[in-house]
Amino acid sequence: MKKIISALIIVMCFVLVLSGCGGSSSSGGSTSKKDGTMIIGMESEADVLDPHSATGWVTMRVNNQIYQPLIGEDLTKSANEAPTPKLVGVLAKNWDVSEDGKTYTFNLRENVKFTDGTPFDAEAVAFNLDRLTNKNFKYYYELGNAKTYRTWLYYKNYKIVNGHNIQINLSQPFPDFPRMLAQINSLQIVSPTAVKKYGNEKFGNHPVGTGPFKFQSRVRGSKIVLVRNNDYWGKKAYLSKVIFRPISDASSRVLALENGEVDMIAVPPADSLSKLKKEDFNISYTKPPHVWYLVFNMENKEMKNIKVRQAINYAINRDGIANSLLKGSAMPANTIQAPGSSAYDPNKNYYPYNVEKAKQLMKEAGYGNGFTTTLRTSTDGSGQLIPTDIAEWIQRDLAKIGIKVKIDTQEWINYYSTFMQGMPPNVGMNQMSSGRTTPYFLSMIANSKYMAPGGMNSGRYDSKELDTLLNSATTAKNQEESIKLWKKAEDMMMKDPGWAPIVNDKAPYAISKSIKNFVNPAEEWYDLSNVWTTNKN
Repeated sequence: MKKIISALIIVMCFVLVLSGCGGSSSSGGSTSKKDGTMIIGMESEADVLDPHSATGWVTMRVNNQIYQPLIGEDLTKSANEAPTPKLVGVLAKNWDVSEDGKTYTFNLRENVKFTDGTPFDAEAVAFNLDRLTNKNFKYYYELGNAKTYRTWLYYKNYKIVNGHNIQINLSQPFPDFPRMLAQINSLQIVSPTAVKKYGNEKFGNHPVGTGPFKFQSRVRGSKIVLVRNNDYWGKKAYLSKVIFRPISDASSRVLALENGEVDMIAVPPADSLSKLKKEDFNISYTKPPHVWYLVFNMENKEMKNIKVRQAINYAINRDGIANSLLKGSAMPANTIQAPGSSAYDPNKNYYPYNVEKAKQLMKEAGYGNGFTTTLRTSTDGSGQLIPTDIAEWIQRDLAKIGIKVKIDTQEWINYYSTFMQGMPPNVGMNQMSSGRTTPYFLSMIANSKYMAPGGMNSGRYDSKELDTLLNSATTAKNQEESIKLWKKAEDMMMKDPGWAPIVNDKAPYAISKSIKNFVNPAEEWYDLSNVWTTNKN
């Protein structure tokens, strides 16, 4: 009898192995996870797929599947597990920094190829550095709207040590340099061969990187198609194809999800979240480094007055926007520093909602009877939430203190370009949503070196005292001293505000039950290489 039972067990195990049940593939994943297509409904059209020039998180989320940096962030953990993602080696196995904090030596991975077959090595890194920094380089690519995102404020030069070792030298210490390298449009490495073949202007239509997915096709306004990179140097992706579909109308995104036309949507309308949850869709929240904020135009007559800027900060009901308008899908932003950065303090609240205080400041500024101004914003876009609705809420709040706001809107890609050019004197405010896991974000939006046109200091805020403090925070020799200085800079920026922070996004995604292992990290982008689908479409 025992022999019969043993024989049956052997036969059952053999059947299970043949059927793939409980077995694993040679790539390390269950065979049930392999292949399939994931379709993502994006909140707007993407920019060009060239990480050295593209702008906006919508584009970065696509690029992050194609390209890779030397140093990246571990995106396999949720915000609860890792409020600030850990830095990890990607195309660099590891790196060292000199005692003076000025020289970073990168030990590069071997046997890595771009998806066009070009070997990845120190020469490829040097090509990318020259493309970003060397004005005498044939393929130098200077685009004003990408200027702020580059880390080259203290970049000096590079030195190739050997085929898989390269040094980057800085003119001054920069403790946040590794974290800035991990920002996905900072130094993601592109194929030198592809740039030479297509040229700077056309490379973004033929993107080539080293990532787990590679570009297949694009129809502007319709879709971007990526396919699995089967020659990837690391663990192969489960999905065989990822399709990004731009659907700027929020209700249309919801309908596409409900009809099974897409598997995941970004920025589901706040009033749809409870309905989608009841319909058995997963709702994933996180805490990315995000601030939706107003920028005051320092060349506008009324906004030059500090008391007007303070009054506007007091007059806006951030809690109402976060919890009534956005239904709890965002948090009130009580400071300009982004959550997730090492210098962020959630307990800071510089301007609690106080209409009477705002009215008093308006009187002291000589505008007791108010004035009329213009607020520029987009109609859609990455991290923009529902920008027109938020602008209309702000319009109503400011009317209570006598400020009549005209709202001027533009489509996201055009708006971003306009934002980077700054504002004419007749526009009082514009708006942006941004943030970084490094406190260096403060310098990006406030340092006069990043003043528009071309930089993120769109309001042309200009303070020598603040510049000195920002530069000192940037070049401090250790993180502890750096954080102290960043907090002082934040305090200065909020007491003499060139900005009005409004909300911090929780970045909800609505996801079909067929999508497995999607992680929504404490970042504005994600990694799809570990995702799989039960639909083998």
